[in-house]
Amino acid sequence: MELHATCEVQADGFIDAPRCPICGEANRCAVELARDSGNAQATCWCMQADFSAALLSKVPDAARGTACICARCAAAAALD
Repeated sequence: MELHATCEVQADGFIDAPRCPICGEANRCAVELARDSGNAQATCWCMQADFSAALLSKVPDAARGTACICARCAAAAALD
């Protein structure tokens, strides 16, 4: 799977947090789901995951600490 840094930062600095900053697909982060829906969610899988430095380096600076990497990109990076 080829990964692309597709995170777009709008002129006002807005980051689309529910989207993976690497592939642009929905990241389905439980933290974001809770924020959007107002309903408590189970702990997100990403809170227990270890992300390699190589994978994290693909996240644009503006999205670091703001948008979660999706499970698909995390799994693909683990196979590399």
